[in-house]
Amino acid sequence: MDTPILEMRNITKTFPGVKALDNVSFRVAKGEIHCLVGENGAGKSTLMKVLSGVWPYGTYEGEILFEGEVQRFRGIADSERVGIAIIYQELALVPEMTVYENIFLGHEVRRGATVDWNETVKRARDILRKVRLDVNPATKVKDLGVGKQQLVEIAKALSKNVKLLILDEPTAALNETESENLLNLLRELNRQGVTCIMISHKLKEVISIADTVTVLRDGRTVCTLDARKGEVSEPVLIKHMVGREIENIYPRRQRKPSDQVVFEVRNWSAYSPTLGRQILRDVSFHVKRGEIVGFAGLMGSGRTELALSLFGNAPRYQVKGEIRMDGQPKQFHQPADAVAAGLAYVTEDRKAKGLILIQDVKSNITLANLREIARRGVVNDNAEVKVANEYRVSLNIKTPSVEQKVRNLSGGNQQKVSLAKWLFVKPRVLILDEPTRGIDVGAKFEIYTLMNRLVEQGMSIVMISSELPEVLGMSDRVYVVAAGRIAGELPIEAATQEKIMELATG
Repeated sequence: MDTPILEMRNITKTFPGVKALDNVSFRVAKGEIHCLVGENGAGKSTLMKVLSGVWPYGTYEGEILFEGEVQRFRGIADSERVGIAIIYQELALVPEMTVYENIFLGHEVRRGATVDWNETVKRARDILRKVRLDVNPATKVKDLGVGKQQLVEIAKALSKNVKLLILDEPTAALNETESENLLNLLRELNRQGVTCIMISHKLKEVISIADTVTVLRDGRTVCTLDARKGEVSEPVLIKHMVGREIENIYPRRQRKPSDQVVFEVRNWSAYSPTLGRQILRDVSFHVKRGEIVGFAGLMGSGRTELALSLFGNAPRYQVKGEIRMDGQPKQFHQPADAVAAGLAYVTEDRKAKGLILIQDVKSNITLANLREIARRGVVNDNAEVKVANEYRVSLNIKTPSVEQKVRNLSGGNQQKVSLAKWLFVKPRVLILDEPTRGIDVGAKFEIYTLMNRLVEQGMSIVMISSELPEVLGMSDRVYVVAAGRIAGELPIEAATQEKIMELATG
């Protein structure tokens, strides 16, 4: 296991105004599972993009050796040719195409000048069996859940005779069961001789699967730890990642919500014409001033659909029921109505639905409340910069300037921009849908601290989360959603992971 399959020596990569990688060296032994961890913006994904040819030879300094040979990848095809495959957090599948078409897209099975579809389907079945995915190869990818789509991506990599499989946040969008299934599959592939590099912010998963862990911080290699020698633990990883010890990832807060109910939902139901089924049934809950209410449940239970239907119903579900703010009935026909009443919603999908990635930080922060900085219909540029800089400082958004394009920020800093956008509308009730998905432990701590500060100032927060420790660590009360209904309500003193899962699966 000590023979290196990969060596990256003194890699330096610079973007305008930012040194993303600074003399990074990285070594992976043949036949191991090597985890790469660090805060958002530490350089993990950039390093893997250098390795896979996304950033081609000539755009970085340093050298890459794969199986002892110096490599100069001009593109992804070059890295795939030697046996390197990378799977990103945002899956690169074509939804309208079938599973077998996606698996062999770009390297089709040919017989002469034509594609041999019979052989393609046959090989697809064999590969799907390897990844333990029991689906018809003719199924369209859009009809599969995220967990199964992830397995199709791995099948696609295996079809290229992969020797080194790189996975960037593979479990970020998966529930606990799907995550465990994926980790078990990686262990099986590893036993079959596939070397793996996994980037993850979920430290418990890293500890459970890694043979070796390398930590990056601020574009530099901090250390490499051998898990087989007992060098890896959560406190050790956190200390190396953030440069300091964090004793309690969930910052303490004196829980003292008032008895004033600011937001109430009664007998709320929703039908989706697109899906042709009922997605919410007789949901009732309330939120008091200055409290964090957690919403837990399995993926597909209806939590996000509930949030969207309440926040102006952008998906245009057929809804019925009652919404009350401060005891007064409200009707939100569009998100602007909800915002005007004091309700805001931070989406779970910041890249596709929460931010305009090609625009700069200041434009994204002020987007939902342009009236505040406009005079006679014209945006005041100076006011916009002032507002954006205030949020940059108060939320500790790491960016060279508010003129920086949001797409160039790390995931944690993008999430802070998304939060700033909705805080600028000055809501009284803030719905946070998966607020820490895909961000590192340091950024999580900062967001949790911000949440505590907001509720201490009198704001109310509804937090939807698939991470049960997060729900238990931050909530005052917990509602459990199952099959579009409220399966139960638990005071935080009585809530445990076991009770939540019992309600979620019952």
